[in-house]
Amino acid sequence: MLRRLKKYFFSGLAVFLPFILTINVCVWFLNFSESIFGKYLKPFLMDKYEFYIWGLGILVLVMLILFSGFIVANYFGRSIHRMTESLMMRIPVMGSIYPAFKEIARFIFKEEDAAGLPQQVVLVEWPRAGIYTIGFLTNRSSKVISDAVGKDMVNVLIPTVPNPLSGFIMMIPRADVITIKMTVEEAIKIVVSGGVVDPHAFVVNETTS
Repeated sequence: MLRRLKKYFFSGLAVFLPFILTINVCVWFLNFSESIFGKYLKPFLMDKYEFYIWGLGILVLVMLILFSGFIVANYFGRSIHRMTESLMMRIPVMGSIYPAFKEIARFIFKEEDAAGLPQQVVLVEWPRAGIYTIGFLTNRSSKVISDAVGKDMVNVLIPTVPNPLSGFIMMIPRADVITIKMTVEEAIKIVVSGGVVDPHAFVVNETTS
């Protein structure tokens, strides 16, 4: 009887945990998105109109993102964007932080970097020969570095579990980098899950079920 209860418990845990963890992550993300503008909107609306609806902060955030995309889609908007970036780059501290976040956003949401290099998932031999790890080809290495080494070097981010945006930047000869047919999203699933999730097998299971 005890053995059967133990089996039921762990079977239920295997079903329950993915649901509860996914819900918690989604709730955290929604609360975080709401807090960006909600913490300013709520006291203002409560003071003026004595009401506030949860979610207005998210709505304002989504509208601002859409508006920003619409603005930079035309020449005039791109000019304003460049001027704003130039101003921000001159502000102490902000000028050091902003470029890093800009490159991270460009890597996640764009197919190519500023130099036209495709954002690729690669395999590299690390931490030693014969052992391969997933990496993100983020950019070409600085010409100064390539000239010093005498090889065509590229920057590869070796992600850490469970946060794929943290890790080690490796400067590797392009000839030693193995490109694979995997999207950034698929690679992130593998990293976040600690290698438990195989996104390709998951898709096959879905289509054959």
